[in-house]
This record gives sequence, structure tokens and C-alpha cells, in this order.
Amino acid sequence: MKKIGVSLLTAFVGGAVAIGGYKVFENKQLDKMTFEDQQKVYFAKNQAGEILSSTGNPDFTQAAAAVSPGVVHLKVTVTTRGSQRGGGSGSPFDMFEEFFGVPQQQQRRAQPRQAMGSGSGVLISPDGYIVTNNHVVEDADKIEVQLTDQRTYEAKVIGRDPDFDLALVKINAKDLPFVKFGDSDNVRIGEWVLAVGYPLSLQSTVTAGIVSAKGRQIGILGEQGQGSPYGYGQPQEPIARTAVESFIQTDAVINKGNSGGALVNAQGDLIGINAAIASPTGVYAGYGFAIPVNLVKKIVNDFKEFGAVKRGYVGVNFREVDEAIRKEFNIDDVNGLYVFDVAKDGGAAAAGIKKGDVITKVEGSTIFSSSDLQERVARLSPGDKLKLTYKREGKERDVTVTLKAQEASKSAEEEARSKSATEIFNKLGASFTPASDAQKKKFGVNSGVVITQVHRGGMFEYFGVEKGLIVTNVNGKPVNSVDEVESALAGTQRNIVRIKGVSEGGTVEFNFPIEY
Repeated sequence: MKKIGVSLLTAFVGGAVAIGGYKVFENKQLDKMTFEDQQKVYFAKNQAGEILSSTGNPDFTQAAAAVSPGVVHLKVTVTTRGSQRGGGSGSPFDMFEEFFGVPQQQQRRAQPRQAMGSGSGVLISPDGYIVTNNHVVEDADKIEVQLTDQRTYEAKVIGRDPDFDLALVKINAKDLPFVKFGDSDNVRIGEWVLAVGYPLSLQSTVTAGIVSAKGRQIGILGEQGQGSPYGYGQPQEPIARTAVESFIQTDAVINKGNSGGALVNAQGDLIGINAAIASPTGVYAGYGFAIPVNLVKKIVNDFKEFGAVKRGYVGVNFREVDEAIRKEFNIDDVNGLYVFDVAKDGGAAAAGIKKGDVITKVEGSTIFSSSDLQERVARLSPGDKLKLTYKREGKERDVTVTLKAQEASKSAEEEARSKSATEIFNKLGASFTPASDAQKKKFGVNSGVVITQVHRGGMFEYFGVEKGLIVTNVNGKPVNSVDEVESALAGTQRNIVRIKGVSEGGTVEFNFPIEY
């Protein structure tokens, strides 16, 4: 009997050790997986019953119940010095006011102050990874995450990118509810969708609507125009664009605070991250826009692995075919992208694409707008291959393009950015000289250029920037010379120049728009 007891105890201990070892192994393996693969493993083990809804009598209760616990409230604290947005109250971190008709005004303040913002985020793994919008967290000093059960955690930023308006943050927690990835390629115009988030400082809120359009470009992530973000800008474009817009448009009600929240289908699958609304007033007026989840998957995996997005480039400069293009270049194509130029060392040139070609298909799918190519390329990395179809002299040809890293087109892009930086510098309307060591010591700063003259008609005069101010930072970069000022201006995002400085009156900050 004693021997039987010892054997049972040995078997029990051995089984526990085996299970524990398996769990350690499993956790290590999961950590190496992409978010998409982690979700496949989890949902394969935890299959839920099929959620059905009727278009005649839609029922979203199960979808809402499944998704809501995985959508969290982000409360963001930012320290500002003299910058204040005008034209409305509410979150200064939502894109809505800044890009849809509510004017910005700047007011100088002598003392720093803390501003609070509110947004949403979506849990995409059980160990606390959360995807949200870049504009929700980009200037954050502190990010507090509140779950639907009222637990709160402080989050850290893993990676963010303004050109995609996406960010990945993480909280230190385990066994959290998270939202299942869907497939945004399968989203159909007219299908039911739910928007889940924390609008207008309310608690978790679910609204319903339909998909109104796909591949929508609305021009909020920089003045894209028709220029390609994968080569270098058109000759008439002022700067090489890298922003990617291919939004899912919906009439599900979203408002300030919904940024970073979930757009899901009737089955509760994540199909997009809510990013903006089209509104002349700053509140909902009919249409919202979400970043498709198939793009989100690639970006967040890059954030987790590298801390930044690894982008592949085709290396072409194009414009959508329209009536003006057809007449100017005597072509018959109704759809496609007319190639204005090809980067010398880019993937397109290596594949044989030339100036004057019309790119008609990507991976066999007809190109109706530039976003059809842009989003597909944005999902890939340097070294990945992409099938393109182009037309030359009336004949279509299929080629496989190997995407190059950004450095492949760096010289051309730098040239375009340098040109734009010079234009912005001239629009400032000011002269500078390096601050002396004594001046820096007096104001307790490590960098700075002194404004020696403010010219009439420039942006500095318009916004009340005064002679004698020591500019310490431009677009977040310290400056000590005129060359450094111009170099920092090349990093202007969304056509908003950010300038920090010091004077006898205290620390000041100006954020003002640049028009081309």
C-alpha cells in the first residue's frame, strides 16, 4: 500500500512538472509568435459558438458582449508650455478637431501646465498589448489604461508611427480579454458593423452602422495628393509623402474619444481601428473612418519586433489616371496609376517598369485608386515580392517587384524633403543666430538659436513670435544653428510646425499650420 502511495505521488509530481514545463515552453513560444499567430492558437483552443445575425432583424448582443471587454479606455497626460487649442473643448489628442474644420489658435503661457486627453485602445493579446492611434499617445507623459472592470494600469509605448496613425502600447498584466482579428479584405460595402470605444468621456459605448466605402483617402495624414508614398513625390509635390490612407468608411456613430477604438463586424471580429470623423463641428456628422485591420496586423508586429515600422518601397512616382492624364499623355486607360518617374535603384526599375507606364493591377486585382496599391505595399516588408501588372504601348505585362528598403530611395526623398524644408523655413519669416553659452546658461537650456529679426508677412509675425526669443526645439529636435533649424523643419508632420523656446517671460510653445 505504501508503495502504491509513493507511486501515485511520484506520478502526480511528474505530471505537474511536465505541465509546468509545457506552460513555460508554451509562453516562450507565444512570445516569439506574431499577434495573428497567437490569436490563431488561442481561438483554436477556445472555440466559441457561431454568432449569427439577420439583416432583417440584426442582433448584435453577442458581438458586443464578446468585444467590449477587450476595448479599453486610455487617459493621457501631456505637459504643455504655452500651446492651447482653440475652437472647442474636449480632448486635444483626437484628430477630429484638428483636421475637420475646427480652427487652431495658439496662446502663449509663461508656466507649464498639464493637459488631459482621452481615447480608446484595443487589446490584441492576453498579455497586455494594446493597439491605438498615434495621435492619442504621441505627446504623452503618462498613459493610464482602464479596463471595463475598472482595473487601471500604466502603459508604456512600444512603437508608434504618424504616417499610419498607429501605436502599440503595453500594460503589465496577464490573462486579459482581447479582440479577435478579422479580415478587412473580406469587408463588404453595406454590411453591418459596430464601433466600440469611449466617446465624449463616457464609459464603454457600442454603436451600429454599415460600411459606407472602402479604400477611402481623406487627406488627414499629411497632404498626400496623388503622390506615391513608396518612391518620391511628383515634380509638383512639395515633399515626398509616406503617409498611408485606405480607410474603411462607416456611418456607425463615433465621436471624440473613439479614436483607437474597435470597428468590428457582426461576428465580433476586429476589422478596423477607428481614427477620425468627417465633421465641420468637431462632433459626429455622419461618417467615420477606420484603419483596416490587415494593415494594422503588419504594423503592430513590426512595433513589437523592431519598435518601428519596416517599410518596403516599390520606387515609383505616380498619379491616378483621370481625364486630364488621359488627354495630356494620350492614353485610353480608365483606371490605373500613371508612372511619372522611377527611382533609379528601386524595385520597380529592377523589374523593368519605366516612366510612362500605367500600373493597372496589384496581385491580380484592378487598381481603381492609389490606395489600392499603397495599402497592399504597406503590409509588406523590404525583401518581400509583389506582383504588378502594367501597360505599355497597349500591351499588359506582369512583373514581380522585390520591395526595397527606404534607403534605396533615400537620396531622392532627401532631396524632396530638403526642398520642402527650405520652403517652410522661408515661410517662417525670421532670421536666426546661434545662442551664446551665456544666454543658454541664463535660461537653463542646452540648445538654442536667437531670433534676430521677424519679417513682415511671415508665419512668425502672424502668430506673434517676437524678436529675441531663443528657439530651443523645432519639431521636437534641439537646434543650435540655422542649418539645424532647416534640417528639423524637414521632419514636419501633418503640416504642423512645433516650436519651443524661452524668453524673459518664460517658456513658450507654438504649433502652427504651414500651407503650401
